[in-house]
Amino acid sequence: MPRIIPNLWFDTQGKEAAEFYCSVFPNSRITRVTHYGEAGPLPAGTVMTVDFELDGLPCVALNAGPAFTFNEAVSLLIECADQAEVDRYWELLTADGGSEGPCGWLKDRYGLSWQVVPKMMEDLLSDPDPARTQRAMRAMMTMRKLDIAALQAAADGTS
Repeated sequence: MPRIIPNLWFDTQGKEAAEFYCSVFPNSRITRVTHYGEAGPLPAGTVMTVDFELDGLPCVALNAGPAFTFNEAVSLLIECADQAEVDRYWELLTADGGSEGPCGWLKDRYGLSWQVVPKMMEDLLSDPDPARTQRAMRAMMTMRKLDIAALQAAADGTS
């Protein structure tokens, strides 16, 4: 079967971004770096691609100039085990120029969108009791970083 590998377009910060992402996620590493030759389009010697793994997920960072930028139409979802993981990823990815978005979404300093979501959110949003689901959804819609205790309390009707 073919492998599907996220390919992320950067102006010129692909290696810097890959190094940052590898520092954020455990079991991550850069596996290869290629450089442009005389044929361009960027100057010879400039980093062209960076192959890296984020906790086993293969990715590629491509430095190809400013023609395209990230937007929220594509995001990477981080499924977190607990509030400590939500807090850790939120802090690291919004640091140094990142920005908070609604409902657990954020943009990192490179403009890439992430969803930092607790695993329990799947259970809340698929609860067989539609009232619980709606209360959890209403609570989530008021948040930036997701708060597991507040989401659970909303679902339970105790907030």
